[in-house]
This record gives sequence, C-alpha cells and structure tokens, in this order.
Amino acid sequence: MNQIHTLIRAAEKTALAAVLALTALIAIPATAAAKPSDTYKSLENFSNVLSLVQKNYVEEVSPSQLLEGSIKGMLSSLDPHSSYLKPEDFKELKLETKGSFTGIGVEITIRDNFLTVVSPIEGTPGYRVGLKAGDRIVKINGKSTKNMGLMEAVRKLRGPKGTKVEISVFRKGWSELKKITITRDVIPLHSVKWKMLEPGYAYIRITNFQAKTTRDFKTALKKINSKGRIRGLIIDLRNNPGGLLSQAVRISDIFIDEGVIVSTRGRVKDQNTVYRARSGGTRHSFPIVILVNEGSASASEIVAGALQDHGKAIIMGTKTFGKGSVQTIIPMANGAGLRLTTARYYTPKGRSIQAKGITPDIIVERIEKPVKNGKKHDVLREADLENHMENDEDIPKKEKRSKTLKERQEEQKKALEKKEKEIKKLLENDNQLRSALMVLKGLNVYRYGSPAVLSLKKKDK
Repeated sequence: MNQIHTLIRAAEKTALAAVLALTALIAIPATAAAKPSDTYKSLENFSNVLSLVQKNYVEEVSPSQLLEGSIKGMLSSLDPHSSYLKPEDFKELKLETKGSFTGIGVEITIRDNFLTVVSPIEGTPGYRVGLKAGDRIVKINGKSTKNMGLMEAVRKLRGPKGTKVEISVFRKGWSELKKITITRDVIPLHSVKWKMLEPGYAYIRITNFQAKTTRDFKTALKKINSKGRIRGLIIDLRNNPGGLLSQAVRISDIFIDEGVIVSTRGRVKDQNTVYRARSGGTRHSFPIVILVNEGSASASEIVAGALQDHGKAIIMGTKTFGKGSVQTIIPMANGAGLRLTTARYYTPKGRSIQAKGITPDIIVERIEKPVKNGKKHDVLREADLENHMENDEDIPKKEKRSKTLKERQEEQKKALEKKEKEIKKLLENDNQLRSALMVLKGLNVYRYGSPAVLSLKKKDK
C-alpha cells in the first residue's frame, strides 16, 4: 500500500510538473489559463485512475509506461498533428528534412480517425505502386492502424532499403480492401525537376519543400532563362505534401515584390508572425500557372495561396488538402519532443487554409487514361529531365574512333526528336498540364497578339 501511495505521489509530481512546465513554456495569459483549483482536482482524478490501474489491471504496468500513455492520449485528443515524440521518434522527424531515409515515401496524417495518405512523394515506392491522396491505410503488416499513433505508423512504414512492407488500403469507390506489398527504398532528397515543354514555355515540378528547394528552384530558373526569353511558367505542386515553411516563403518571395506572403495566428502572442516579401529581387513579368490537387498540402498551399492573393499566378487543378495548421517542435530534457499545434496559417488576404484548402481559379479534374498492357500513363521521370546524369552502364567504355561532324549532328537531331516525342506524349496523357500550357499561350496572345499577327505587322513595316 505504501508503495502504491509513493507511486501516486510520484505520478502527481510528474504530471503537475509537466503541466506547469508546459504552461510556462507557452506563456498562457492568466485570463486563458485554467484555475489552479480545477487543475488540482483533475490531477487528483488522474492519480486515482493511476492507482486503480496499478492495483487491478490484469498485468503489471510500470508508472513510466502509464504516464507516457497519458501524455500521448492527452495530445492525440487535441488534433491529428499534435503528438509526443519519443527520443527515437524525434530523431526520425529530423531525418525528414536534414538527411536521407528509407521507407515508402508517403506523407500521412490522421483524418476522421483513419490513417490517411496526404500525398505520395513522386518517384518513391509509394508513388510507383499507385497510392493516391485520400487513400486510407487500414493495416500495416496485418496490424490494424486504428488508434495507432502517427509516429508509430511512420516507424512501421520505414525500414532498411530492400525490405518489404504490406499495407491494406481502402480507396473511395472500392468495395473492399486491397493488399499492396511495397519494397522500401531510399527516399530522394532532390525536390525540384524542370523541363522545357516548348520554346519559351517551362515546367518546374516541386515534389516537396526541403532545405535546398529554393536554391535548386533558382538554379532551374537560371538554366531556363539561358535558353531564351520565358513566355510562361508552369509550377507543378500536385501531390506535394509540404515541408519547410521557410522554403515555401522563399519560393513565394521570388515572385512577390512586396507585402505579406503568409501569416500565422495562435492563442499565444509569440505564435503570431507575419512573413513579408523582401524587395530588391529579380522581377519576373512572364505569366505563371500553378497546378494543384487534393494531394497539395501545407507549404504547397502557402505558395499557391500567396501567389493567388497577389495576382501573380493562376491556380489550376482541384481543391487542395487543407492542412493549414502550424506545429511547433519543443525539445524535452529526456531527448523526446513535443509536437504541438500552436497556430493556423492565413493567406495574404486573411483566408484560413485549415480544413478549407485553396480553391483553384480554374478547376480542371484529372482525367486518368485507361491502362494499356498493364502499364501506367507516362509521368515525368529522371531520364526526361534536362542535363540528367546518365547511367554509367549506358556509357560506352571506349570509343573506337572520334565521330564525324555529320554523325554528331545526326545524333543531336535524333535526341531532339526523341525529346519532342516525349513531351508530346506527356501532354497527351496529362490533361491538367495540357490545359495549363493552353492558358499560358492564351495569356501571351492576349498580351502581345498572336505570332501570325505579329509576323504580318513586321512585314508591313
């Protein structure tokens, strides 16, 4: 009995210390804080439950396990994104933006109590097997994901390269679960890809927002500029689950001359922040279309919302995911972390993104082409990109002789024809991308007149 009372007192002290520490950390105003008497009554109730569990539960449970479970339960009851990160989970979180990791490459969240795919990252195992935004992962390796914490699910989906994980997926319109076996792989950290669709019309794809995204985006723009005047740019944020807020702000800042990019508002004053455009950057006069869909979330929505509100881009596609809350990561003394929702994102015009998302200026639903011979429609891959690195196995070990000028010209001609065919096929299979290109061309006709008319004007002169 004395031992139980000792445990109860220890639990009371630990729980009270956690409450007081958290209160001090986030500096809740006195008017918003709970009355001390209410807090002590709740803690008394908590200690009674702890005592009953330790006395009567079918198996012996350690106080630390019960307290950790209590903390997890408290945070999971708030919203899908607040959570307690054990030391190993905290390390996993850091890997997402600072280093490479292996897994299946999908961003997940809890929606309506189900583990839900926000978006698969392009080029990853999850993307290749056909996972889509909104898919519900009901089981992982036969274990139900009901009541499974987000970080626990992440741990189960990640693993060494080459190992397999089986997930049971339910998708809207399906009548039953579908089992999918996925081979884990290294998740690529290159988040920017680019391509010229036609002379003057460029395409840049951002797969997620990582530490080097802005740098790589600017490099892509520089290379595109070197090919001649840009008449229009398509920024593809479809199935981009988000990432670093700082990178979303910097990408937006490339195109916005002045004013607010995004603001955050919380219950605590310290969480109220306004991110503004910095003057002095390069001004871009070409029209921009941003492609979004239900898999565009968080940082993607910040970029789309900022450029939409400032009139710098036309947003095209389907309504975005609606993940507009700010999570603050608070390190704990024991190496663990507290992931706490502390604010909401607002666009420059004060629109809340949370649960509403960004509504496109032009709604274009994706039309999936029928699968032929078991092959999926073409998507943009590494081999399609400008200046991509060749596979070393494809590089001849030794040339027997130097090629003549005519042979080199013939090779260049074939390579150009191949690129043109690839672009044509890509546009044929992606109606949203095709629509974006048509809009850009239309804007140029409206602004400068049609190429045929301009050509006649030149002749008249």
